[in-house]
Amino acid sequence: MVPYRNKTISFFFILSLCLLTVGLLFGLLGALEYVFPGISKGFLSFEKIRPLHVSSVVFWILTAAMGGVLSFLQEHTGRPIRYPKVLKIQFGLFALTFSAILISYLFGVFGGREYWEFHPLFSVPILTAWILFLINIFSSVRNFRNQPVYVWMWLTGVVFFLFTYTESNLWWIPWFRNEIVHDMTIQWKSYGSLVGAWNMLIYGSSIYLMDKISGNSKYSYSALAFWIYFLGLFNGMFNWGHHIYTLPTHGYIKHIAYAVSMTELILFARIIYLWKDSLTIAKKHLHIQSYKFIMSADVWIFITLGLAIAMSVPALNVYMHGTHVVVGHTMGATIGINSMLLLAFVYDQIHGSKKLESYKRMFRIGYSLIQIFLPIFVFTLIVAGFIKGYWQLQEEQSAFSVMMKSLKPYFIVFAISGTGLIVGFLMVIYPAIRSLLSMNSQNN
Repeated sequence: MVPYRNKTISFFFILSLCLLTVGLLFGLLGALEYVFPGISKGFLSFEKIRPLHVSSVVFWILTAAMGGVLSFLQEHTGRPIRYPKVLKIQFGLFALTFSAILISYLFGVFGGREYWEFHPLFSVPILTAWILFLINIFSSVRNFRNQPVYVWMWLTGVVFFLFTYTESNLWWIPWFRNEIVHDMTIQWKSYGSLVGAWNMLIYGSSIYLMDKISGNSKYSYSALAFWIYFLGLFNGMFNWGHHIYTLPTHGYIKHIAYAVSMTELILFARIIYLWKDSLTIAKKHLHIQSYKFIMSADVWIFITLGLAIAMSVPALNVYMHGTHVVVGHTMGATIGINSMLLLAFVYDQIHGSKKLESYKRMFRIGYSLIQIFLPIFVFTLIVAGFIKGYWQLQEEQSAFSVMMKSLKPYFIVFAISGTGLIVGFLMVIYPAIRSLLSMNSQNN
């Protein structure tokens, strides 16, 4: 595993951390809207805050995931990325497009769908840049024989994302958007699969990083690793069924999706079985910042997978669908799993940096704040969601405003814990950006 520095790749990480910061700040504004409705209406309405927050966070995940794959692929092969000029064009397209999308939201320019609420024309440069990413990944691997599981996860994730992102734009075609059941089924299905696609990139990089830290790559070549990989891929393709339980689609689609979702119990059981071993390993590597984030993600995989299995049960899904339980699950997965792992990739890049040494105390406090406030943040959303779900199924409902007023104490806790969470993240993000910039300046 030969380290190979590439300034363009470090810019992926810097851009991703900036996007995360933007997403956190707009998330705070959104949380305050729940406690003080209309507080930001004078300068920024909630209809703009929500897509600004959601898109920034999605872009953070995609950009950091690409940075992790590109960096670790170089280390794995011992060679630089095959086409460095293509890599620069790819970065430029993503950076300009993501920035233009966020600016367009500020001016009230929309036109897309949930999670991709930007004008559909922005999809063209995104697809173009992703194809360039795909070309560089496949050409840099070169030999596909005897590759470890994480390389196959990267290759699968890149192709899978291209397919599902294209699928999420099928609403451009009148036949799809003119039929509401077709439209919503494909929309919710594609978004569920998109998460599975970028998870392939993130989890593949996580396996590589754990091999790198432990100095043992035996697991990455094992039959068990490939079996879990195929199960995860199969699940990512077909477990989106709980998103469409409430739609009048064919029953067999829901039954198949439910059966597939239950295979997650195998992954769940494996996490429990290996938990003791992971604690033993942690004692050896807990001094490494990257490993701290991996251990945090390990806990949240356990929590969010348990909640996902509960959401896959139709009798429980009725109470959860369209409520803050879904938001809580998304936050647990996005922050607790994806963001922790992505920050592990970032901190691996700056491990040993002299600049980072001067921010050790800041990092320690920030990391602790995240671990304290994240469980409160997610749990509050789940409780509020169940209360709303119970209200939705009552024959004699109280007024919506009355129900929302009853949730205000939970929203206050949500906003306070969210503020603490953001402070913690900023105390982790700042040292990382300073260290990446310092390392880039030294390489000039």
